[in-house]
Amino acid sequence: MKHSYTLKEQLKFIIPSLLGIFFFMIPVKTADGFSIPIAILANWVQDVLAGQLSLIMMIIISLTAVLTILARVIGIDALAKTPFFKKLLYVNWFWTIARVLAAAFAIMVYFKIGPEAIHSEDTGQLLLDDLLHVLFAVFLFAGIFLPLLMNFGLMELFGTLATKIMRPLFKLPGRSSIDALASWIGDGTIGVLLTSKQYEDGYYTKREAAVIGTTFSVVSITFSLVVIAQVNLSHMFVPFYITILIAGLVAALVMPRIPPLSRKADTYINEQASGIEEAIPEGHNSLSFGYKKAVDRAKKESSVYQFVKEGSQNVLDMWMGVAPVVMAFGLVALIIAEYTPVFQWLGMPFIPILELMQVPFAQEASETILIGFADMFLPSLIGSSIEAEITRFIIAALSVTQLIYMSEVGGLLLGSKVPVSFKDLIVIFLLRTLITLPIIVLMAHIIF
Repeated sequence: MKHSYTLKEQLKFIIPSLLGIFFFMIPVKTADGFSIPIAILANWVQDVLAGQLSLIMMIIISLTAVLTILARVIGIDALAKTPFFKKLLYVNWFWTIARVLAAAFAIMVYFKIGPEAIHSEDTGQLLLDDLLHVLFAVFLFAGIFLPLLMNFGLMELFGTLATKIMRPLFKLPGRSSIDALASWIGDGTIGVLLTSKQYEDGYYTKREAAVIGTTFSVVSITFSLVVIAQVNLSHMFVPFYITILIAGLVAALVMPRIPPLSRKADTYINEQASGIEEAIPEGHNSLSFGYKKAVDRAKKESSVYQFVKEGSQNVLDMWMGVAPVVMAFGLVALIIAEYTPVFQWLGMPFIPILELMQVPFAQEASETILIGFADMFLPSLIGSSIEAEITRFIIAALSVTQLIYMSEVGGLLLGSKVPVSFKDLIVIFLLRTLITLPIIVLMAHIIF
């Protein structure tokens, strides 16, 4: 049965959704090329607050640790009246310790006290004075505007339209196409945040959330540009990005069908969640039914206050839930990468494989293969001095398709509600490396 909606009801879906698409997905020309409005706003805030952001992040991380300990002291019942703060601050002992450790690290880095390994330019300062600046600014605007993508029907419309592609190919609901698109054009962090929110709201099962978070939170076009520039091959961006897309697509087809992702339970975060109804009823096609669901969803949004409240909570959730995780895990990974030969040892088994694939400077390249688990930029930083262009190309492309790096997406996934463990992330990282490496090398041999 067809519904007729008033113009006001339809505009309530159309205007916020178009704004959401504009902020997160429309590339805008800037002095440095193209970027999305969210990234432009984030860059502007970073420029305005350049001198203060390290201090701000140190305070946020330290305050999170203090409030988390306080929540433990006063007990879970005292927080019952504020479910948001109960969920944010009353965490298990593992995360409590991680937050305290992150605060200690942040203070040591900011005041440059303690061992140099903690606050050197390549470890603590790289995080506190660089990456956390980016996260602060991206989280600020992504958090505020995220409800435009999620709450006004866009997910419902896209979900209904994309189901025929996403279900058979990737075993996922259609609405996950939005997560992939927002990551691809915007930022992998935005994809993880979207996925985590959708999972918490009962739209994805544990398996679906884990697959989307680890397979579709792809590295954005912006990040890819930075990586290819790092290895001095900016002029090859188009073949580079085509290579990433092909390798990424193959990984996305394979990963959901093998463990650990295939073994995740197809159950929801709570008993009440029923997921998404994907069957199209009599008298509708995909477009008309998607539009109906979209307008029905938008009608539920009642007030500007609710929008602002949810946006503000998103920002706090990201700043206080995620930044400490990135600081704690990212710093430990960077210290191991910089001050120990662990990643060189781990890369040794790849030397014969790279030699077999006729990759020049196989030994030097092998040292970069697993170091990307610590941070996505480390492989291209270390590999930028290798003479052979083809080898630098392979290193850069692999670092982007590996996807799980602890200083950002990996840390975000652990800090989010997406049901993946640290062990899962290691296995997924290794599998993605083994799946995408041969494809990237083959493409590189065709290109060069």
